[in-house]
Parts: sequence; C-alpha cells; structure tokens
Amino acid sequence: MILIVDDDPSVTASLALLLGGEGYESAEAATPAEALRVLDQRPVRLVIQDMNFSRDTTGEEGLELLQRIRQETPELPVVLMTAWGSIELAVSGMKAGAADFVTKPWNNDQILRTVETALDLAASRERREVASREALDEVFDFDAIVGRDPKLTEILDLVSRVAPTDASVLITGESGTGKELLAEAVHRNSKRRDGPFVKVNLGGISSTLFESEMFGHVRGAFTDANRARQGRFAVAGGGSIFLDEIGEVDRNAQVKLLRVLQDHSFEVLGSSSPERADVRVIAATNRDLGRMVTEGSFREDLLYRLNLISIELPPLRARPDDVPLLAQHFVERCAELYGRERLTLTEGALAWLADRPWPGNIRQLRQVIERAVLVGPNAASGILDVEDLVEPNPAHTGERSAMSLPAAGAMTLEEIERAMIRKTLENFGGNVSRAAKALGLSRAALYRRCEKFGLPIRADESP
Repeated sequence: MILIVDDDPSVTASLALLLGGEGYESAEAATPAEALRVLDQRPVRLVIQDMNFSRDTTGEEGLELLQRIRQETPELPVVLMTAWGSIELAVSGMKAGAADFVTKPWNNDQILRTVETALDLAASRERREVASREALDEVFDFDAIVGRDPKLTEILDLVSRVAPTDASVLITGESGTGKELLAEAVHRNSKRRDGPFVKVNLGGISSTLFESEMFGHVRGAFTDANRARQGRFAVAGGGSIFLDEIGEVDRNAQVKLLRVLQDHSFEVLGSSSPERADVRVIAATNRDLGRMVTEGSFREDLLYRLNLISIELPPLRARPDDVPLLAQHFVERCAELYGRERLTLTEGALAWLADRPWPGNIRQLRQVIERAVLVGPNAASGILDVEDLVEPNPAHTGERSAMSLPAAGAMTLEEIERAMIRKTLENFGGNVSRAAKALGLSRAALYRRCEKFGLPIRADESP
C-alpha cells in the first residue's frame, strides 16, 4: 500500500486515481497526525507526502513528519512533494532521509517512475548478505570487470541490486579506476540493456555548445545551424546516458541538467515543445562534489538528484591482490590485439607490479603492460619480466626520458601536452586509435587536441 499525505483533497484524489490505474493500492491522510495513525494501523510500502499542511510554508511540518517516519520505520521509503521554487526544502528532506522528491505540478509518467524506482530500491535493500564474486558472475554480466577484492565484490553486489531499477547513479573515484566500465555494467544489467548506452564527456563540451550538444537543435536555431540535430538525451532514448566528468559542468549548464533530471523532459534548442527524456542517468567524477557544493561551484539540488545511488570505486593501491589478475588480463588482451601467440608474465614481474603505488590506477597499469608488449626487450620471446615493465632510466641510456618532467617553469602545461601527444603519435606510427588509447582519450578528443596544437594526423587512419 502507498500512503498519500496532503491537505489538498484534489491532490490525494488525483494521485490515488493515478496509482490505482497502475495496480497500486493507496490510502490517504490530510494531516501528519492522521498519517501516523495509518502507519500504525496498516502495512505501508511507500509514503508520498507534501511538505506543508497549513498556511505556514516553511516546510517544518513536513520535515517533522519525515523525521517521525524515519524514527519509527527507518526502512520505509518516503517521496516528498514540493513546488519547484522550494527545491531547497526538498534537499533538506533528502538530507533527512527521504528517498526522492517530485515537484508540483507533477508529470504522471514522472511520478510513476519515481514510485517504481523507490519501491525497487527498497526491495533491493532487503537482501542483507553480500554475494560472492562467483555467485554474482553466475547471474549478472560483470565480465568486463576484473578483480576479486572484497571492496570490489561489495560494489558489484550493490550494482546487482540497483541496476534493475531506474535510479540515477553517481560513480566517484580517482582517475583511471574504471568508472566507465562500472557505468557500462549498470546498463548491461538493467532492464534498459537493449537500449543505447550513450557516453558524454562533459569536460570536452564548451558552455556555448552545451545546450545544442545535449538537447539538440532545430534548423535555424542559431548561426550555422543549417540542419536539425538530435541531442545526446534524445539519442539515449530508451537506454542510459553516461555523464562523465560531471564536476566540470558550469552553473548555467547545471540548471539545465537539473530540469531534465527533475521533469524527465527537455526542450530542443529553437523549439518550445518539450520532449520526454526516457533515459537512465549515470554520472561519474573524480572530483569531490560535496566540497564543490560547499564552495558554491556545484548545485546541491543537482547533487541530490544525481546520487540516489552513490558508488565510490577504490584506487588500485587499495586492492593490491587484484593487480596480478588485471595484469594478466591486459597481457591476454594485448596478445589478441597484436596477434601474439603466447605472452606471459614471470612471477617476479607480477610481484613487482603488485608492489607499485599506481597513482594512475588501472589505466596506468594497462599502459605499462601494453608498452612492455610492444617495446620490452624480452617481448619477442613472449615472456615479460621486470626489465620489460620498468621504463628506461635516462641516466643509463644517456637520453632524456620521454616520461620525465621538465624543470618547473621550463614549459607551459599546453606545451607539455602538445609534446606528449606528438611523442605518442610518433611512437605508434601515427595510428590515432592506438595513440588515443595510450593517452586515455577518445579518438574524437585526440583529433580535437591535434587540431588545436596544429599536429598532423594521418588521413587514412582507421579504427
């Protein structure tokens, strides 16, 4: 049963009719006292409650009711209702333990989706024991994620419980920890798995192009808009959208994202007709969004919209037992990629790898393995040892190492970036795909940087 708490009978009647049409039984209450009586007398699976029950619009009554519900039945999900102009009040409710919030006037599809997600999440939390990695792999598609560390297994167990819901997910962690792979795992194990999975690097979209890139534009919407274009949210329809580097979005763009997450709709640039955003949002960042909220550079309401489920990936140094597994995985991938019949790592090489701090995490480990396979002194034999993994020391070779840093002040950051891109392209014979992979970039991002720095690109490059 769903309990609807609102002093406006038209609201409770409308919601009861809507929920009844979807097969949900509901009960109604006009005051906090009446709501508590219903909760004491009848089994309730979800509460939808207003924040104000008198002329006083501070929301204190709603917060007090929420706190009473949380004290007496902490596992019962509560969805708050508030006006768009009172989102700060809803955020206060989220801090106090509410499962989600919707704004008035609501969209029927939106509130039904919110109810379904809240109930699904509540059901997922009923399973207390963390499943083993073997048990998870029997049921879920986690093939792309390598490791057996208990921290990682706990994360995959959480993904197995929340992936079937439509809850937004925020993935945090240092650069190179595998946030994109985890986002893909959420999508592959969701009911949207047959829909598109659209990746968006928000750090690579300028503020002037944000609206057009994300929501699309009609022909003639602005200068040079010679044809209409679909935005990323439209392309992701029926699937999931992965918003990488969410911490790089400026405040104006944050408001636009909040509207999509709140109303599940957006307007194409140059059009006044809203379009439905039938997408599941997965975001990721290596930045501390909580600190950014305190500093005023990230909206608190957007943070609470994004992190219905929050997952923090541990750095590789916190799971050293997984390093040999990952290393062997990358060796096997390289053998397949470069047509090698047999590639193995010695015990000494595996021990050396497990002892490294890996500030660049899994991405750095992958690059070290790939470099060893390509240019290691023993690579031709197929047996990789420590000497294949250690980068050449310029003191021994008499040459300046390509990976060493110049003296402070000798080069600007852009000059260092240009030199690294040029060196990597040279190392891979101009192959943009392999150079982009080594640099941890997409091909499109590498093309943009090459154009910016005036670096030549091979015209016949293929994936």
